[in-house]
Amino acid sequence: MDFKSGAELLALCEKEDLPISQVMLRREAELGESSPEELRHRMGRALEIMTEAAGTPLVKPGRSMGGLIGGEAKRVFDHLPQSLCGPVLSRAAAYAMAVLEVSSSMGLIVAAPTAGSAGVVPGVLLALRDERGFSQNRLTDALFNAGAVGYLAMRNATVAGAVGGCQAEVGVAAAMAASAAVELLGGSPRQSLDAASTVLMNMLGLVCDPVGGLVEYPCQNRNAAGVANALMGAELALSGVPQLIPFDEMLSTMYAVGRRLPAELRETALGGCAATPSACAACGGK
Repeated sequence: MDFKSGAELLALCEKEDLPISQVMLRREAELGESSPEELRHRMGRALEIMTEAAGTPLVKPGRSMGGLIGGEAKRVFDHLPQSLCGPVLSRAAAYAMAVLEVSSSMGLIVAAPTAGSAGVVPGVLLALRDERGFSQNRLTDALFNAGAVGYLAMRNATVAGAVGGCQAEVGVAAAMAASAAVELLGGSPRQSLDAASTVLMNMLGLVCDPVGGLVEYPCQNRNAAGVANALMGAELALSGVPQLIPFDEMLSTMYAVGRRLPAELRETALGGCAATPSACAACGGK
């Protein structure tokens, strides 16, 4: 059940008549010599950590270690009755931002695929749970789907902001979330990867420019933007909008673009948002 590309993954899904999540589960069981039950238990624990990280700051906000963020997630959540974007997107943004608050205050999170992008996948899945009533088991399956996309990104490209910019962190996280959301909502494996490809396309070239070198700002806001991209990618795929560029090609393109970004725009805090006067002032002029 091993696969090394999106094309191979789709071929396995078609051959075995399985969704992406179940192909990924079987792959992990075979290569890791673990039972599917044990793997589902471990993924369920990851979901529990995600859920706690997404919920705690909405009840008890706290400041980040660097002091740049804290309390923003609760503000977005409290604004839900007046939301411009609708309950799914606004909830997803609040949850995603909450996870970044936990991460930046040295709390427990699940890197999905990185700490700086850890809010996107739980943000999308937990918002869909709230609005559509999906069970924990369904969400666990969705995480295996997301894991397949993350694995392909790590194997064939990068998920490091220092290598590929924020498109490789929040961009890949949003691609993972979009693919998982499509399966969760009844889409096909091909639609899942179409959604992931659309997300990478729409976030192509996003730089990594953490203010003060801290994974706080603009990282938190970009996690919120990531859930928006994920939900739109899923929406387009589920609507039957075709994706001209396959996932594998888009992933390769993202990697190539990332490696061509100037060093200042790859997690050095020497360019982009980090170099603005206001950002420097917020970090004591450094």
